[in-house]
Amino acid sequence: MEAVKKYSETELVLLLKQRQEAAFSYLYDNYAGALHSIILNIVTDAELASDVLQEVFVKIWRQIESYDDTKGRLFTWMLNIARNASIDTVRSRSFQNSQQNRELTESVYELAGSTKIATDQIGLRKLVHQLKEEYRTLVELSYFQGYTQDEISKMLDIPLGTVKTRLRTALIQLKQIIKPA
Repeated sequence: MEAVKKYSETELVLLLKQRQEAAFSYLYDNYAGALHSIILNIVTDAELASDVLQEVFVKIWRQIESYDDTKGRLFTWMLNIARNASIDTVRSRSFQNSQQNRELTESVYELAGSTKIATDQIGLRKLVHQLKEEYRTLVELSYFQGYTQDEISKMLDIPLGTVKTRLRTALIQLKQIIKPA
């Protein structure tokens, strides 16, 4: 049995930039699960989430040259690619149409009366509801629904600078709420 090679982040990025397939396989084996979970939180259809995951890894392979380690870790960079691809998928016209034209299946009856709760967000939502309404709305739109600050500005008809300031203030207040006394 062959020993599994482990790479440091720096080594991995260097090998990926050199287009080493072994490094890409290592990247996929070690990060696909985490990225798939992130995608699945946004794109709730498992089959579509798997397709998005494949697209994400193709983007990573093609865009590895644009990764800059001074701006953040490799996983954070990949996470942003996955999140953006997921949001783009959900916002796409074809996805919207497919959601409207879904066929009712037996699972609809099984799920009737049940509620889907993202357990990782239960506590955070409680904390967010402690904020003033103007802050709570922005946090909901930005972090739970995935809208950009610019989109929120246009949607709520408030200046972009105000959106940024209020979100920053909301995050500071959340940090104070979370901190144990």
